[in-house]
Amino acid sequence: MSYVIIFILLWPFKMLMKPFHQGKGRNLVIQTAKIGDFVNITPLLKHLKKSDVLISKTVLPLAGRDTTIESIFLIEEHKKSLFSKIRLAFRLLNRYDNVYLLQPNSINAFYAAFCNAKHKAFLETYVRKWYHRIFFATANVVCQHGKYDLALENYLKLADPALTADSYHSHATLPLWIPKTHYPVLDKTGEIKIGISISAGNRAKTIPREVWQQIIQNLSNLDCQFIVFGPANEQPYLDALLEILSEEEKSRVVSLIGQMPLEDVPFALGQLDAYIASDSGNAYIADSQKTPIICFTGPCCKEEQRPLGKVLFIEPENFEPASFVFETRTRFSLTPEQLFALNEHKLKAIHEFITDSRGQERPYG
Repeated sequence: MSYVIIFILLWPFKMLMKPFHQGKGRNLVIQTAKIGDFVNITPLLKHLKKSDVLISKTVLPLAGRDTTIESIFLIEEHKKSLFSKIRLAFRLLNRYDNVYLLQPNSINAFYAAFCNAKHKAFLETYVRKWYHRIFFATANVVCQHGKYDLALENYLKLADPALTADSYHSHATLPLWIPKTHYPVLDKTGEIKIGISISAGNRAKTIPREVWQQIIQNLSNLDCQFIVFGPANEQPYLDALLEILSEEEKSRVVSLIGQMPLEDVPFALGQLDAYIASDSGNAYIADSQKTPIICFTGPCCKEEQRPLGKVLFIEPENFEPASFVFETRTRFSLTPEQLFALNEHKLKAIHEFITDSRGQERPYG
């Protein structure tokens, strides 16, 4: 509600400055969520060709290596004080002809509404607050988004209703960033290289260690190497897994936790035969590199957001999705052990998927 008050107070200044707006065809895309959400807006960025973005600092290593992006504004740098929020609002005010609001929380909707752009396209979600009406009244286009609508496709429809999820392939960096550091574990060998995300950041989407143990044991008759990706703070999850693995199983696990900057991850995941994760940022990065993915949906709704390439979905039994892109939860009717449980049928499907994915050619594009 505070942003509504600020918007009303600044309205006279917005109108006073409107005659000085100069059309230069610039685009502003607003999406301040994390890694997976950023990868899912890249088809829109490709379509627009050149855009400025208001994003989270978390994805700066990717956005800073994307030729579809010109200027970058980081939301964290402008939330520290009222003065910094207003300063950014006036920086954006007359700068754009087109504004695309993809994550319509209060602060983002305020910035989008305050712009004097000639064309504004806003995504309206199932969690819109009643007092956001004043912001949405400034939009030329409002795209209704439901829990079972594909978010990536609706992002595209903000620019052109004729576009679909098949219109553009996602990317993580453009062109693909080639690391300056050599990671020997990624060198081509006779082994099947399988990347895994040991955690999803959100505990509710983190696959239990016992499930990882089952997967490793299920693939024991294949020459597999499991490469663990993640930031340094995920080391305790790996330590917990190693506690229950046999010595032989441990020998097949290699850790890159805390050893790889985010900008190097897309190239690394593109060198793998497969990737296994829950609904995490790395799953979407792997998908952008056309790496086959085994995705544990857990509590999440795959109809709303999911990898779109070659993917095997492992879904919980007798459970309706309860966590959504714009309405996340941390508590559910089932425990993580139940949400990510494996049975004979699922283990067989995983084994066949990994066997089938080995050594496939996947040209990047």
